[in-house]
Amino acid sequence: MAETTTTTYDVVIIGGGPAGYNGAIRAGQLGLKVACVDKGPTLGGTCLNVGCMPSKALLHASELYDAANHEFATLGIDVSPRLNLPQMMKQKAESVTALTKGVEFLFKKNKVDWVKGAGRIAGPGKVEVTAADGAVTTLEAKNIVIATGSEPSGLPGVAIDQKRIVDSTGALSLPEVPKSLVVIGAGIIGLELGSVWRRLGAQVTVVEFLDRISPGMDAEVAKTFQRSLTKQGMEFKLGMKVTGAAVGKKGVSLTMEPVAGGAAETLEADYVLLAIGRRPYTEGLGLESVGITPDKRGFIETDHWKTSAPGVWAIGDVTLGPMLAHKAEDEAVACIETIAGKAGHVAYGIIPSVVYTTPEVAWVGRTEEELKEAGVVYKVGKFPFTANSRAKINHETEGFVKILADAATDEVLGAHLIGPSVSEMIGEYCVAMEFRAASEDVARTCHPHPTRSEALRQAAMGVEGWTMQA
Repeated sequence: MAETTTTTYDVVIIGGGPAGYNGAIRAGQLGLKVACVDKGPTLGGTCLNVGCMPSKALLHASELYDAANHEFATLGIDVSPRLNLPQMMKQKAESVTALTKGVEFLFKKNKVDWVKGAGRIAGPGKVEVTAADGAVTTLEAKNIVIATGSEPSGLPGVAIDQKRIVDSTGALSLPEVPKSLVVIGAGIIGLELGSVWRRLGAQVTVVEFLDRISPGMDAEVAKTFQRSLTKQGMEFKLGMKVTGAAVGKKGVSLTMEPVAGGAAETLEADYVLLAIGRRPYTEGLGLESVGITPDKRGFIETDHWKTSAPGVWAIGDVTLGPMLAHKAEDEAVACIETIAGKAGHVAYGIIPSVVYTTPEVAWVGRTEEELKEAGVVYKVGKFPFTANSRAKINHETEGFVKILADAATDEVLGAHLIGPSVSEMIGEYCVAMEFRAASEDVARTCHPHPTRSEALRQAAMGVEGWTMQA
């Protein structure tokens, strides 16, 4: 195919996910000439198309279905709900389409060129784009930003066919509610998708290599979380190593053995979801053409988003740190502002994490385990949702808020929440920590009554021992 060379861009971004599209929009806002290269049919990357957004659509729908089955009668609403799975999937797809079209609109608004095709670096200042029809275009770039994201990690002996053995993408579009589903991996993705199908009627078993669920989560919160999910009907097999999965006519036979040693076990299931994390998508990007060598796991090392190659930057899941859309967005803004000659900054210690199950779990800053290990003397303030008026009225009293503050300075070092709507509330503590607030600052800030957010204030009061409502 004939090769054409377009105008020189100030910035060419490879990848249209949360790192790429936010970077492109910010570049456009700052008056930079920018192109965003993406091989997908729509913008938004994994997050919008087959990740965060569709999973939240199914979590929301399945929560309402579960509430209709179990809670409505208590509230005096008598209904007999029937599951319409095709419609549930249809509304999920419609929501996703609206979001991806929204990104497209923002590109037009901010004069971003969306170049469709697979991008690869073809030497300093050059990005080669291969379109779906094989046509190749070369873009000239003063700055190249790698924002290609990540893909689900594989496991030897467990071959994904997206029919019986699925990854997170396949688990978002199962054709039926499984009678039984085995989830390999007790991280955020596995627990969220497992809880969707559990609520819709599947018997769910979670198999995890570690002896606990949700690595990275405060240990006390993780214990409470596991107890809650077990009460909802999820079964956990911890400290187990999966050794293989064989697909039969009607399902999957999963073999596993205890990590500590012992007899092997076999689990039969209709479907298996492999959710053991994600790996950076850095293969086939032509990194060698500019002398970049990823580490053995595929991550690109950066210093303030700069790679080892001049004029080449990397942001989001291809770099070290939490693989979260909002971390990618923060890096995108900081990287582009640095390119534009401004000061770019990301507060890596204040990136929140959320699990969108019921109850929700959200945290920011350091855990008790991390503070103990670092020898930091700290105080704890805790408040249970059983004592929160709004939670009580709404019959959602599971969980608590825990605040960790420096014993000497009272600076908030961490916030760990499990309970109703905590994903929406963790932002308050992110702001507090960004301003290096003391727990007393939150404790003496008026919160509206009755709201779940009062639990944040009461827990802060608890740091100095003057919690008033429990």
